Amino acid sequence: MIAETAQAEPTGPSRSDIDQTLRAILRDVLGLDQDQVDSFTGETGLFGHLPELDSMAVAGLLTEMEDRLDIIIEDDDVDGEMLENFGGLLAFAEAKVIEG
Repeated sequence: MIAETAQAEPTGPSRSDIDQTLRAILRDVLGLDQDQVDSFTGETGLFGHLPELDSMAVAGLLTEMEDRLDIIIEDDDVDGEMLENFGGLLAFAEAKVIEG
């Protein structure tokens, strides 16, 4: 009798991994202190709240997210809501990673 082998679905990064990667991206792209990004909560305001995150920095942020999270961000995906706070950006990143 031949035993069937279950093929496990490939798993992507965990929520914690995505969170840490996103914090590193914000730190690196915006030149923020590690302590500052470590203190971010879901409610921490980003665009319009962090002077470092201006319209020019958004392009760099999105490019780094694509590179480090291995995702593709279409122009239609980008809106003010996703950049409003850290929780929104994290939820967006998680959804894109799951999309594959």
